[in-house]
Amino acid sequence: MRRLPWLLLPAGVLALDLGSKAWVLSFLREGETHRVIDGFFNLSVGFNRGAIFGSLTWLPEGIRFGLFTLAGLAALVYFGRIFLARDTRPFDRMGLGMILGGALGNGLDRWFHGHVVDFLDFVFGTWHYWTFNVADSFILVGAVLYGIGLLRHPSPTGAEAAPKP
Repeated sequence: MRRLPWLLLPAGVLALDLGSKAWVLSFLREGETHRVIDGFFNLSVGFNRGAIFGSLTWLPEGIRFGLFTLAGLAALVYFGRIFLARDTRPFDRMGLGMILGGALGNGLDRWFHGHVVDFLDFVFGTWHYWTFNVADSFILVGAVLYGIGLLRHPSPTGAEAAPKP
C-alpha cells in the first residue's frame, strides 16, 4: 500500500485543528465564553501554558518550552517512524495519523504562541470537563484506535514475531 496518500490524514487533522483555533479566536478572547447548548456545551477560550490538564505550569517558561519541544519532537519521531513504516497496518496507521496531526497542531500552537488554545467546553450536570481542542480530540481517538490495534496485533508495525526455536 502506498504511504504518501496517508500523509493527507495528519495534514487534514492539522488543518482542522489550526482552522478551528483561528475561527474561535476570530470572535472570542481568552476567558470569554459563548454558550452553544445551554447547560451542556460552550465555546470557552483558555490558553493552556502547561501540559495535559494544565500540569507543569509551575515550571519556568524556558524550561517548559524546552521540555515540551523535546517531548514533542521525540513523540513525532517515534510515532512518525511507525506511521511511515512499510508494514504498518492501515488501522494502526489511521490511529497514528490522528495522533501525529493532533500533536503537530498543539506543538505548533505552543511553538508560535507559547500556549495551546483550548475552547471545547462540556458540562454534564454538575460535572464540568476540562476545556480541550480539536487536536486533543484526534490524539485521544487516535490513541484508542492505535491501542485497539496493538491489542489485536501486539507488533506495532505488523511484522511477524520471530519463529520460536
